[in-house]
Amino acid sequence: MKEITANEVQQRLENGEQLNLIDVREVDEVKTGHIPSITNIPLGLLEFRAHELDKNKPYIVVCRSGGRSGQATQYLESHGFNVTNMTGGMLSWEGKVE
Repeated sequence: MKEITANEVQQRLENGEQLNLIDVREVDEVKTGHIPSITNIPLGLLEFRAHELDKNKPYIVVCRSGGRSGQATQYLESHGFNVTNMTGGMLSWEGKVE
């Protein structure tokens, strides 16, 4: 499984890169603060909403601490998606939030 740190994601965003971020936390968790421009797909709905994703795009998966995003990354990877887990999740995010 590919991994990226929260700092690396933050630096890439600050450099103007357009990243495809999927936040797999529950809706109420996301409302408490999330990385701008994320797509929220709660982990429990991922298998039902995976068809919304493009297998030709790379995705970075985010959660609170890195556990659920790890599960989501493995699931999507096994279905042919190019995905990377953001280790440490939002607990290690120091960038701006909405």
